Amino acid sequence: MTDRLTYQASDTRAEVCWIAQTTHCQAMSVRSLRCCPLTLAATSSLPSSLPDTSRPLSPHTFAGMVEQGLKERFDEREIERVLTSWRLLDQEYYRKEFVGNDPSIDSEDLVQECHSYLPGLSIQPFWNAKDFGWANYLESRYSEIRKEFDAVTANMAKLQNEGNNIWAGALTTDAASYGEGWKTLVLMDRGRWDPTNVNLFPITAQAVHDSGVPATEVFFASMAGPSEIKKHSDFTNFVLTSHLALDIPDSGNNKCRLTVGGVTNQWINGHCYVFDTSLLHDAVNESDQTRYILMLRLWHPDLTLVEQQALQFTFDCLEFPGLVSPDPGERFMAEQTVEAIRNFPILRNNNNPSEIRGFDTKSKQNNNKRKGSGKKKGFGR
Repeated sequence: MTDRLTYQASDTRAEVCWIAQTTHCQAMSVRSLRCCPLTLAATSSLPSSLPDTSRPLSPHTFAGMVEQGLKERFDEREIERVLTSWRLLDQEYYRKEFVGNDPSIDSEDLVQECHSYLPGLSIQPFWNAKDFGWANYLESRYSEIRKEFDAVTANMAKLQNEGNNIWAGALTTDAASYGEGWKTLVLMDRGRWDPTNVNLFPITAQAVHDSGVPATEVFFASMAGPSEIKKHSDFTNFVLTSHLALDIPDSGNNKCRLTVGGVTNQWINGHCYVFDTSLLHDAVNESDQTRYILMLRLWHPDLTLVEQQALQFTFDCLEFPGLVSPDPGERFMAEQTVEAIRNFPILRNNNNPSEIRGFDTKSKQNNNKRKGSGKKKGFGR
């Protein structure tokens, strides 16, 4: 879920401050609980009117510095929609619009709510996972991923001691919609792998990497039972969400369900689901056991590669403001840091921790535990 960005310039350094928005949640109601088809006719996220975004942002603000950085790195004609999105965020634009286009479907939940909004992207509650090669690949690796997950999580004390932020809850008041039973174990955040946790789950991380999924986040998510996740939006339309169902209590018996835009599907072990969490969605676990999934957030398929790269640059700037510093030395150091941590981590040989294996011998990440817990919120969340 997305927080509002404020910014101020201080000498040559920019300071980013996130102010949590009030969560737009309602009590969850599961109506007919019918299992609907995986896809609906796609609509386009073109609202009837948008604020004027034709004027460049002031170069004396952090947002303006990021915009200038975008223009220096990319052809402005190819990132027009990204610039519009960034300027809308700066104006604190909040989109809330009914997006249903099928008269036979009367759902009050077909509402898109966004603070981070990029115009012109198609909308559908569930996408057909079979249309994505990476989803088919992850399904084919399910048995290996599940076996590793069961083995590693069987020793919780060891996992807690060796891992980073194991089964952490959300950090903001937005967590109220998820409930206390929803926890995460992060492998990737904002396009950056966590080398410590990746080495605890090397088979899973390697499978995700090999699948080619254009992921921005990868993490395991647990949902205690019985519990519910209340109706809410994740407030970003240019990132979709996918679940690989890992360990679903009473799998196939409709005890664990996900509803997006009024369309309900049950989780079934080994199946991938792709859906749009900018639409109102909720979930329920009616069993007395914990539900586990591998969760991915990924770039919307309507984005061009250049647009994905430009959006990633804005993410990087929020974490490393030095990328747009007027100081060439500071900017160079930030660029080197980002390049290093973007690499897939080197994997240790579990039988011999002194041995390493992997794709990237240039990775400079270390395995020290990071401070904090849970998942941060911000632009694109």
